[in-house]
Amino acid sequence: MRSSDTRYFLTSLDPECVTARELLAAVRAHWQIENSLFFIKDRWWDEDRHWTRRPGVAEWFTQLTTAAIVALRTLGPPQLPIRARADHIAWNPTLGLNLLLAE
Repeated sequence: MRSSDTRYFLTSLDPECVTARELLAAVRAHWQIENSLFFIKDRWWDEDRHWTRRPGVAEWFTQLTTAAIVALRTLGPPQLPIRARADHIAWNPTLGLNLLLAE
């Protein structure tokens, strides 16, 4: 059995200047960012539920979680998924410091 869904997207691009293939690539690129960065921040670090009344704290928290994801992607053991890298470094803090200092 085959099923299909119809999705509608809104864009300001001129239909004369863009192809369907280019539009599809743009939509997929957007969701790649959503799935690779924001999903991790929202699900693992529960970033959406953090709030503060102090100006600037939320922005710093966002920057720190983004930096942590970048560090885990570049510094952690490459054979492990990102979540496992975070756990591995959390249980071996000396390893985490050595990885940061070696780069």
